[in-house]
Amino acid sequence: MTEYKIPSLTVDAIIVHEDKIVLIKRLNNPHMNKWALPGGFVEYGETVEDATIREAKEETNLDINLDDLVGVYSDPDRDPRRHTVSVVYKATIVGDVIQSGSDAKDARFFNIEDAMKMDLAFDHNEILNDAFK
Repeated sequence: MTEYKIPSLTVDAIIVHEDKIVLIKRLNNPHMNKWALPGGFVEYGETVEDATIREAKEETNLDINLDDLVGVYSDPDRDPRRHTVSVVYKATIVGDVIQSGSDAKDARFFNIEDAMKMDLAFDHNEILNDAFK
């Protein structure tokens, strides 16, 4: 019997509030203690839209509205654990009580320009450059 390897589906959210975005500090490896966009794996039977909203809530305690599709990121080396494909959305928040949770050590608002200069986890610098070019 042939074993098929397939990429895992993930999502990331660029949560924009005024001139800031939300980043989370990763609690676990890979990239432990690095800042990243809120996101994670899509669960079986879940849409990417619902997964983005769920992951944002789990990691930041924020309720979000999805605004725009930024893109799909599929470089096989984007995650050192395995091949992942991420669907990335721009979103806005409903309310503004931010609090880290789930696999996030911290969650904060960052000025967009400052965030783009940071060394972010995964390919999140590329994603921000695409979103704000």
